[in-house]
Amino acid sequence: MPQITELANLQLAFWKAQKGKSKSQAVYTYRTDLHKNLLRLQTQIIENKLDIGHYTYFKIYDPKERQICASPFREQVLQHALMNICHPYFERVHIFDSYASRRGKGTYAAVERAKRFTKQYPFFLKLDVRKFFDSIHHPTLKSQLLRLFKETSLLQIFHQIIDTYSTVDKKEEGRGVPIGNLSSQYFANHYLTGLDHFIKEDLQAKAYVRYMDDLVIWHHDKHWLKEVRNGIKGFVEDSLKMTLKPALLNYSIYGLPFLGYQIFPDLVRLTRRSKIRYIRKMGKVDEMYHSGIWDERTCQRHLLPLIAFTLHAQTAGLRQMVNAQ
Repeated sequence: MPQITELANLQLAFWKAQKGKSKSQAVYTYRTDLHKNLLRLQTQIIENKLDIGHYTYFKIYDPKERQICASPFREQVLQHALMNICHPYFERVHIFDSYASRRGKGTYAAVERAKRFTKQYPFFLKLDVRKFFDSIHHPTLKSQLLRLFKETSLLQIFHQIIDTYSTVDKKEEGRGVPIGNLSSQYFANHYLTGLDHFIKEDLQAKAYVRYMDDLVIWHHDKHWLKEVRNGIKGFVEDSLKMTLKPALLNYSIYGLPFLGYQIFPDLVRLTRRSKIRYIRKMGKVDEMYHSGIWDERTCQRHLLPLIAFTLHAQTAGLRQMVNAQ
């Protein structure tokens, strides 16, 4: 807690929170009286008098409908301040092949690892959790954090953040973390670390990759994968209080759908949904540029991640087709 409340850490948190948002009114207002705002946050953390959970809700449809919870900027600064210091403690319990929300990992590293295993093994088992973010069980998450952190004041802040949100369905009260919070990325990713260790250490899976709640295991024996599926199902239901979607067990030569790609032993393609998304987003950039709404720099900021995504698959023909339109 003393490290979290250091003014230098709060200044770093502000810098991280405002990245990509420097022109917003909320950032401008906070920055205008930055020192005073940081001192106020420092006092609120020390005295445990935080006023949090004032989310703005909106929906996105990319690629499927999701409810996003946007925190006020001051809460974003708080969450960066917490995770600047707590990051190493979350990091040290992860296995090597967990790729979401971690420095030096990410989507493309997960895809590269999946390519290697798909080439190496004839069968794969793909699993994911039903309504993952909305089904995270608050008491289980709090119990996990208690094993990771010992400072009561820090745990109280984490619990307060967790308690600011629950799924709308009253039958599911006491579940869920809001998509959009920095803390939610850490909490959600940490929630499945016990499952990672169970798969690697108890089930002895040698070829395994997880990106958030997308899990893939490869093996030479499909019957072994069927047994593993039952073990994972039991762990998820009993220890995590969640349910899995129907599993996909298939030959690697038929292609593994993973993170927007279709991964085969000798090539990688975009899934049909990813192709449609790429064409639609490229069309939007073109439209915004020619209408004068976006300048070249703004267009570049939207184009670069789109193109980078396609470069990890065999998409030369697709890019030529879109560019020719």
